[in-house]
Amino acid sequence: MHPAVIGLTLSAAVLHAMWNALLRSGGDRLWSVTVMSFVTTAVAIPAALLLPAPLPGCWSYVAISAVLQVAYGIFLAYAYRHGELTQIYPVIRGSVPLLVTLGGLLLASQRLSRPGLLGLFMVSAGITSLALGKDRISPRGLVLALATALFVACYVVADGIGVRLAGNAQSYVAWIFLTYGVLLPPATLLLRRPSTVHLRRGETARAMAGGILSIMSYGAMVAALSLGKLGPVSALRETSVIFSMLMGRLLLGEPLTRRRIVTGTVVAIGAACIGYEA
Repeated sequence: MHPAVIGLTLSAAVLHAMWNALLRSGGDRLWSVTVMSFVTTAVAIPAALLLPAPLPGCWSYVAISAVLQVAYGIFLAYAYRHGELTQIYPVIRGSVPLLVTLGGLLLASQRLSRPGLLGLFMVSAGITSLALGKDRISPRGLVLALATALFVACYVVADGIGVRLAGNAQSYVAWIFLTYGVLLPPATLLLRRPSTVHLRRGETARAMAGGILSIMSYGAMVAALSLGKLGPVSALRETSVIFSMLMGRLLLGEPLTRRRIVTGTVVAIGAACIGYEA
């Protein structure tokens, strides 16, 4: 793999772990997710106006993906209420390729090689380990993390179909971000009374920084995929699980026990084995 591809992929992994750490650090995570959407929408508006419009056949997938991403953002915010970064993040990152692969096996009769099967076993074992033991994730946190991963897996599948029908991948993504940004604020208000939204300066600033980091992470990943092969890039991207443990310890003061290190490493390697087959 070219050094530039490695650098871009690792940057995407670090940035993704960082914005999740910023979200976890907030006291009002639903508000933080909403502020992050303002940032992504601000970037999406000029892109949507300047790029060619997506072809008609993809618009239903734009809508489906945007709705699923709204659900993802909301469930992610709630998941971090009931678990630490070093617990929630590995479950989500490990479960997404697991769910996508299982869906392919069940619905499309796809076959897995031995590394893929090993990856499925490792991810399953790692997530099971996080649900057991003295410092295990809470049942509610585990359920919310798995639900979050399910929404991610579903919009990944929807985007895989929709982007092929769009005629222009960048335009397709811009309109998803734009639609997501329109839908998330009303969804936030439905889940809480408007009077409970407090514009905390520090928290809002952190959320804006998180939104910028999420865009940078996405951009770095797209650039890496444009230069390298999907399988190796997807596999290396799963190092974000390792980086999330470091962020949890350094930025949030979460305990970095031997058990969490081993579990996170197992999940990351397992997800990388699955992703390498992409």
